[in-house]
Amino acid sequence: MHIFASSFEFDSIGCENVNIRKKYRLFLLGVLALCLAGAGGLNYVQLLEQIPDSYIQTEGEPMPDGISPLITEEVRADMAEASASAFAANCYTISYKYLGVFPMKETQVQVREPVYLTPGGIPIGIYLETQGVLIIGTGAVTGIDGLNHEPAINLVQGGDYICAVNGESIQEKEELIEAVNACDGQDVVLELERDGERIEVEVETVQTGAEEYKLGIWVRDNTQGIGTLTFLTEDGTFGALGHGINDVDTGILLKPSQGKLYDTTIVNIHKGEAGTPGELSGLIRYRDSFVCGTIAENTEAGIFGRSSERLGEKLSGETLQVGYKQEIETGEALIRSSVSGELQDYQVEILEVHRNEEDVNKGIVLRVTDPELLELTGGIVQGMSGSPIIQNGKIVGAVTHVFVQDSTKGFGIFIENMLEHVEI
Repeated sequence: MHIFASSFEFDSIGCENVNIRKKYRLFLLGVLALCLAGAGGLNYVQLLEQIPDSYIQTEGEPMPDGISPLITEEVRADMAEASASAFAANCYTISYKYLGVFPMKETQVQVREPVYLTPGGIPIGIYLETQGVLIIGTGAVTGIDGLNHEPAINLVQGGDYICAVNGESIQEKEELIEAVNACDGQDVVLELERDGERIEVEVETVQTGAEEYKLGIWVRDNTQGIGTLTFLTEDGTFGALGHGINDVDTGILLKPSQGKLYDTTIVNIHKGEAGTPGELSGLIRYRDSFVCGTIAENTEAGIFGRSSERLGEKLSGETLQVGYKQEIETGEALIRSSVSGELQDYQVEILEVHRNEEDVNKGIVLRVTDPELLELTGGIVQGMSGSPIIQNGKIVGAVTHVFVQDSTKGFGIFIENMLEHVEI
């Protein structure tokens, strides 16, 4: 009985061990399957981010290497069969499939003739007048009675444009001051533009002196600054900055009534440091004889308008073909700038390319690697916005922002985003 009992116990333990090993193997297989699924899902997401929602292809040029491998042979054959009609229609669709099986995304492709631009890189002085008088905010004013008054509070707000006073159109703050003083103490009706709509508000005037009245409103009607020219087209249209001109207090994109570009000379460079962006200081001569262009548009992608012949004469006359976002690669590139007083190219490294970035000004992440530029400016400084980015002999974008904590790094805009505002 003793021997039989021991054998039975041994068999029971052996079976339990086998079951444990089977469960352990199943567990390992489950973990492996989850890891593979996770890796596959991550790879799927990464590939999905690389595929642009839409892009522009230059006629006669192949698809870029970074995109074409994701297309299945079946799709490639369909494209080849339909290429003549697709190119004739200037558009076609690419259907991407993961592992050649699972649908990923459809990308709309526009086919365009090659576009050539004269790259800029030179500093420009900017003077922009707003379309109406921009309200910055409200505040208290001391009346002739010695009391503080806030007549406009809760009636107007920062970002409103004053377009008329008592039915009379105004464009400058001097006209606003004259209209308010002419009211002789009566309330005034301000016609405002707010979020694209026209509204009227009635504001009490406060007498602050002999024949002097105020509304308690802080206003601005123009802005000035220094930026960099990005490009000229063959017909003399210019693009600059790579980002819009926003009001420094409200952050709102300014609506211009008119604006001009002026010749500018860089007189000082404040190098960028961690936490403190650098800046270009320049001499702008606000005289008609120094006007080199007129501003027609102020957009999120930059400022645009017509250049004078003098502006074109400052550039070498060299033209570069436009390179679109799907052609941009991480790695070596150039930015063109005349911060040294002479127009030249500086080495940079493109770190990231976000082809589906919603922020129009931040599709490219780059780092300055050129020792000469690092010694001169510390990297990217304010005033360099608009400096052309060149890669593989094509103009592909423009510098837009500097990283506050690392002045060697910055953002750039795709050149095609700027060209949306230009007739080519």
